[in-house]
Amino acid sequence: MIPIGSSAPKDGTYWLVVTLIVLCVGVFLWEQALPPRDAHALIARYALIPLRYAEPKWALVHGLDPTNYTPFVAMAFLHGGWLHLIINMWTLWLFGRAVEGRLGALRFAVLYALCTLLASGAHFLANTDSATPTLGASGAIAGVLGAHAMLFPKARIVIVLPIWFIPLFFRLSAMIFVAIWLGLQLLQGAGSLLSPTIGAGIAWWAHIGGFLAGLLFVHILAPPGGPTPDRPEPQAEPREDTRPAETASEAEQPRPLSQASLPIAPSAGVRWRPDRRSQ
Repeated sequence: MIPIGSSAPKDGTYWLVVTLIVLCVGVFLWEQALPPRDAHALIARYALIPLRYAEPKWALVHGLDPTNYTPFVAMAFLHGGWLHLIINMWTLWLFGRAVEGRLGALRFAVLYALCTLLASGAHFLANTDSATPTLGASGAIAGVLGAHAMLFPKARIVIVLPIWFIPLFFRLSAMIFVAIWLGLQLLQGAGSLLSPTIGAGIAWWAHIGGFLAGLLFVHILAPPGGPTPDRPEPQAEPREDTRPAETASEAEQPRPLSQASLPIAPSAGVRWRPDRRSQ
């Protein structure tokens, strides 16, 4: 189930969304250009490894600083492959523009940072014994998805569902789409707690934590007022005609013709007969 369109209004320049995409793509290209050993060191230092903070002695043995919490934010700018990067950046572009247009750049930046932190925190709490590096902007973007649903609940999301080689297109309201999405995340996240081999390699609880952060903080950050599909811009009410209404008797009375309204002026010695068309 891949979202490819949204009817939510995309006002403004949404320059912060563009900046985030450029940063993520730039970091990924830099990562790809590094020698394998340096790329591995970069991931170990800036990706989120829960065991690094749950077991400080383990972290020190492996050359990691357990008091450096930079990975809780830096992980959102690292990606593990082209497909991972493209899916995340497309989702951010699709839903982030409307959210930034509604919140403004500064509030959107605060929302994105909070969703990143809570996504990282949720993943850490759910995987304290994991030594696997976790990276990607999925948790923060899940928060943008949650904010989008709260701001534009009746927006229509265009979905493509590939069945074998046949793509099926259909539309869902934003609330139904996120309900299905969240249900799948909870199902996979619960399965990963029961058996770590289920859904291995995907930070399900980072998605859930970021999504819930978006639902929570968008209500605090959203400015009052502003048009949305559920609250369109108010239209000016037509002014009432305060002039006294003409009575029926007045309307039926013939109005005298003035000389200015006559087709020709009467001349001396000529008896004037009005043209019927002027009556």
